[in-house]
Amino acid sequence: MASKRLNVLVYSGTGSTIESVRHCLYTLRRLLTPHYAVIAVTGEAILKEPWTASCALLVFPGGADLGYCRKLNGEGNRRISQFVQRGGAYLGLCAGGYYGSKRCEFEVGDKKMEVVGNRELAFFPGTCQGCAFTGFVYHSEKGARAVALRIGRTTQEEGIISDDFKSYYNGGGVFVGAENLKGQGVEVLADYADKLDIDTKGGSAAVVYCKVGEGGAVLTGPHPEFAAVNLDPNADGPDYPKVVDALAADDKPRTEFLKACLAKLGLQVSLGDNPVPSLSRLHLSSVQPPDVEEFVASLQEIITIRDGEEYIQGENDTFHIEKPAAWSLGSLAKALPGVVTGTSDDEADTEDRILDYSTIVKRICLYDEDHPPCKETPYFNHHAFFANLKHYQSSSKESDGNFGKYLLYGEVVTSTNTMLEKNNQLLQHLPTGFTATATVQVAGRGRGSNVWVSPAGSLMFSTCIRHPMEKMNSAPVVFMQYLTALAIVEGIKSYDTGYRDVPVKLKWPNDIYAHDPSKPKEKAFVKIGGILVNSSYSGREYLLVVGVGLNTTNPAPTTSLNAIIPSHLQPFTLEKLLARILTTFEELHTRFLRTGFDRELEERYYRHWLHTDQIVTLEAEGGVRARVKGITRDHGLLLAEELGWEDRRTEKVWSLQSDSNSFDFFKGLVKRKV
Repeated sequence: MASKRLNVLVYSGTGSTIESVRHCLYTLRRLLTPHYAVIAVTGEAILKEPWTASCALLVFPGGADLGYCRKLNGEGNRRISQFVQRGGAYLGLCAGGYYGSKRCEFEVGDKKMEVVGNRELAFFPGTCQGCAFTGFVYHSEKGARAVALRIGRTTQEEGIISDDFKSYYNGGGVFVGAENLKGQGVEVLADYADKLDIDTKGGSAAVVYCKVGEGGAVLTGPHPEFAAVNLDPNADGPDYPKVVDALAADDKPRTEFLKACLAKLGLQVSLGDNPVPSLSRLHLSSVQPPDVEEFVASLQEIITIRDGEEYIQGENDTFHIEKPAAWSLGSLAKALPGVVTGTSDDEADTEDRILDYSTIVKRICLYDEDHPPCKETPYFNHHAFFANLKHYQSSSKESDGNFGKYLLYGEVVTSTNTMLEKNNQLLQHLPTGFTATATVQVAGRGRGSNVWVSPAGSLMFSTCIRHPMEKMNSAPVVFMQYLTALAIVEGIKSYDTGYRDVPVKLKWPNDIYAHDPSKPKEKAFVKIGGILVNSSYSGREYLLVVGVGLNTTNPAPTTSLNAIIPSHLQPFTLEKLLARILTTFEELHTRFLRTGFDRELEERYYRHWLHTDQIVTLEAEGGVRARVKGITRDHGLLLAEELGWEDRRTEKVWSLQSDSNSFDFFKGLVKRKV
């Protein structure tokens, strides 16, 4: 049950700069979507969380490498080095390049700027010496320039068209003598073509690849991840606009070069360009359209009027409420979405650049007379969704028709979870079962630091649940993630006749796995879905936002439901599957409130999970081995019996809970004696 490495982690802790992290996230997401989740990670996570098993690439951006040393010297660098030695990949950009070298020599002789010393990672077995060009000033563009890079022969073999290009530079170094270190696994991927301002007495290597054990590292002096579109031409210095123009002219070869570097590290790079899509309008509808007007009336105390228009000013987002009749023909034309780039009227940014999505007003169009027509939501058929919802509800014994009754849909949204959970005033007015769904998420959220990759074809939705405080003893909130997982699996298997044997399973506590179709003869499973439950307390109830991401029709980044069903079955559709999961979830939730996590629910859960008699290692307790037996019905903890010599029972039983890590629930488990 080995997990595919799906995370690209960008270090954002001590020493990094906000701008460098933002540039990394922007560029890497464009080049690696939908194959990887590109996310920021703190120094604490590097030190304490088991990130290595799911990490494909660790990135250290620009900043100050002394900050990296202060945070990670010792244990942190030991973990990073071991990760790369065992087949991982490291990308060090500017400060990250200095940090990945055996020795750093920065501005030698300048008493205020000098940084000299050995470094622990030593992926490049020599010295990174800088600055390659004079004029560097911390936290400023005064020393920035567009430097010419001459691409090496080995890089050209990766399919690079241009021999050279211009890259953003601001304080990076030269990898001294790199061309003489081939015997130690070093390749020069690019040289500085411009005359250096320092005498290195050892070449002009600007970007190098270093073979490290079973893995590898790419280290750079310049910043090939900086895109001109994200640079402000009015920043420091009269010549800076010329720098931005020069970088813009070479954007294509810069992108090609960076793709080649990522491919060199073994990553699967997107064939085309993946521009960040603009946010689309949101569409609010109900199974009975007139109910929409009643629902909006319940929001009146949080609605404000500005220039005759209605707004909800949330803590994280601002929502503008519209009705279809208010749309002009011009704005309607702009609102119609493209293939994956639905626009949000005048809020849409015409250029593909780093955006602060919280500042963009989200427009909600109300449908109180009919469901949204397909021409306005071409990637989600509301008529099909509500028809299937009513069909499933009609055969349910435990449904009050609340889950899915109100649906908020957007073709392109930030995150369905963020829109609900981060706007508390709005959340407090939402009824149980209110659901938000989307075709594409540009800032999808996962547990802790994790992000579930959110390409088109993935079923993404978040549902609100108001959980009464008086039910906390008999029906603890912690079981909501188990109910959600069970609802997904049972919803898939009861989708229609013939789907009962679709090979999907539960991984404790909140992941969905499917049989790997690339290994039909092996008992191999890959992750196809994840669950995130956020809770807050208000009055005499808990407000829960249950978020789900499930690969349904999209083959990347792992596999999908449609890739694992027999050819004689009809492919899953997002609308029908969402309706089935919601009705199943409501049935389970209704029963749970009445009976708690009783024996029947427990048995249904075990029927679908992966872990019966699985042996786990309790790393926090010196490698004690234990066999999984189930979960406790009071607090949902994992039950395991300790194993001794030759895996014989020691008669000790432990209840296990996650240490709140974000990467692997079966690493770093905390034990408690029963």
